[in-house]
Amino acid sequence: MMKTLQYKVLLRKEEDGTYTVIVPSLPGCLTFGRTVEEALAMAKEAIEGFVACMITRGKEVQVESDDSMICTVAIEANT
Repeated sequence: MMKTLQYKVLLRKEEDGTYTVIVPSLPGCLTFGRTVEEALAMAKEAIEGFVACMITRGKEVQVESDDSMICTVAIEANT
């Protein structure tokens, strides 16, 4: 049975201008791209592969709830 799963991704712009993509709900699932568009396409491919691997190994696929959020928290630190 096919289901549509949706995952939030975090795009982080790197110093060299590329974008790292992190999937918080799938620890260890990350990729990168040279542009935002490429990074998002790579994210889709990485998520599909990650989920397929989990299914093949008989592991439970983490499903992201609709009420999850990604927020920014600022702190002050002596660095």
